[in-house]
Amino acid sequence: MSRTTPPRPLDVEALFPELANYRGTTTRLHPRPGRPEVTVSSVGGPLLWPATEPWPVCTEPHSHARGRRSADIHRQRQILAAAWLREPNPGPTDEERQLLEELGKEHRVRETAATDPLPLIGLAQLYRRDIPDLPAGPDDCDLLQVFWCPFDAHGPSGHGMLLDLRWRRSWEVTEVQTSPPQPQVVGYEGYVPEPCVLHPEQVTTYPFAGLLPEDLCARIDAWEEALEEETEQSEGDDAAAVVGYQYDLSIPPGWRVGGFASWHVTDPSPMNCATCAIPMHLLLTIDSTEWDGGSGSWKPLEDQDLPTYQSARPTQVTVGRWGELNIFACPEAPHHPHRWSIQ
Repeated sequence: MSRTTPPRPLDVEALFPELANYRGTTTRLHPRPGRPEVTVSSVGGPLLWPATEPWPVCTEPHSHARGRRSADIHRQRQILAAAWLREPNPGPTDEERQLLEELGKEHRVRETAATDPLPLIGLAQLYRRDIPDLPAGPDDCDLLQVFWCPFDAHGPSGHGMLLDLRWRRSWEVTEVQTSPPQPQVVGYEGYVPEPCVLHPEQVTTYPFAGLLPEDLCARIDAWEEALEEETEQSEGDDAAAVVGYQYDLSIPPGWRVGGFASWHVTDPSPMNCATCAIPMHLLLTIDSTEWDGGSGSWKPLEDQDLPTYQSARPTQVTVGRWGELNIFACPEAPHHPHRWSIQ
């Protein structure tokens, strides 16, 4: 089933005609639980990885001998999802609670050294043919594959994330690896995705307000303040939900490709290529939720009757403290190292 973004509550270009000069597009991926094949774009599905090519691993030395098993995490999610759908008495039974407690335990992996290579988790793969806003990769590559380490133990702080993005030409893969190596345990359940098929939809988007010209940003802020005051003075049936530029009119939530990055947690930060110094473009956004209480106007029409707890977290991926990961790429040389920001 396709997914359709509802019309925006207001025509933002009618309010601010200058925004037409900054209009862009982004492709909402709309991941939903399913059983994807290696030949399609997916989150948490099997990857089109050559049988003769080594699987990506984390080589940074860090402890990875203790954590939870991925199979236990998947099973725990299945039990909880079924329990809360149960009628007339939703929620886990006493027997299920005991099982959930067992599944939630950490395990120690014996004979594992901090310097041993750790298989990365295959997070997603994206084919250009499926996703309008996915740029061409280096040397005509048409497939982007995303991996990450399941432990927060990297970078100068020793608590950072490790990403590994690979481009490839899909038509060159003749024999696919069917049983790739997996980490025995993971440090954080949010790194373990549930298999999801994608329903790409290209929508209009506009830049984060703080990156617009100062006078235009100021006018948007003044308009939002006036709208909030008007809503606060309304009562009863005359009261309306507050419409905001950030949450309703500019950047959609959820997994998406291309468009503009949101900087709602930190101030906007220059994302220039570390190799050639030119400004990088947003490649991919990995989000903890497809929408939330502040961005519910983006909930697809096909999902309107579903409660948020059933539909807003299909991938079960959690970035940081329920944030989003924005990954940037060099527009001139896609093979240059990527950069990212968590918001």
